[in-house]
Amino acid sequence: MNTILKKAMRVMRLFPALFLVISLHSIQAQSMRIMSYNIRYKNAADSINGWEYRKENVAALIRYHKADLLGVQEAQPDQMADLEKLLPEFSWYGVPRVSGKSGEFTAVFYRKERYKLISSGTFWYSETPNVKESKSWDAFYPRTASWCKFTDKKSKKTFFFFNTHLDHHGVLAREKSAEVLLAQMDSIAEKLPVLVTGDFNAGPASAAYKTLTEGKKLLDTYDISATPHYGPVNTSSGFDVKKEPIRSRIDYIFVNAKVKVLEHATLSDQQEGRYYSDHLPVIAEIELIK
Repeated sequence: MNTILKKAMRVMRLFPALFLVISLHSIQAQSMRIMSYNIRYKNAADSINGWEYRKENVAALIRYHKADLLGVQEAQPDQMADLEKLLPEFSWYGVPRVSGKSGEFTAVFYRKERYKLISSGTFWYSETPNVKESKSWDAFYPRTASWCKFTDKKSKKTFFFFNTHLDHHGVLAREKSAEVLLAQMDSIAEKLPVLVTGDFNAGPASAAYKTLTEGKKLLDTYDISATPHYGPVNTSSGFDVKKEPIRSRIDYIFVNAKVKVLEHATLSDQQEGRYYSDHLPVIAEIELIK
């Protein structure tokens, strides 16, 4: 055994805690915190649950839980402008699903100091996904998915992020939309690591969920987390903590096989008995492994 190796081993024996701290810091530096959050559209009928009373709390939650990448659903243009002001450390990409003030974004927010946006795009859930504002099947509204290709400036790894919101009405539309999502991913994602966030309006027993996960095309981060799930299981909450039970699990973070999931949680932050949206945000800490 050479002299340098002997000295290194003596140092490791003398300072094992130091090496553990360095190792943990290295792991944390490479991991990412991914969030999916349906922030609920701006609705005057929401009264005390209206966006004007919630927006600072929504932004504070995102910052406190240290999201690196965030997929939001139901964000209207005014809400996007508010989030841009409240979260200056983030940049974002997205287009509204329809034109006008009510057009909702499935936007992707990312920490601009850490991630370089390489390319991006949006498609619609229909038989003609590249046609803007198109819809098919039994869908009530046109629905979209937005995607971004990023390079992580820390790890130098490149990956894709998809964010989406499936139709609330059409059962067939959700199943067909899942098929469109997979087909678009196959076309776009270049066999790189893939992260998918969204409000799928579909539970784990649904045809849409099964379409996404059969054959391990996508993996539910809830199921494959290295540590047990934290927080409520379900995500559709309503606003009132006491009066409205947290119902079905319809908000997800999916990944492909090139991603390791370290942690998964549903966040039930609230203030004075009220959640900040009618959905609870989902967060996962992940690591790109290929």
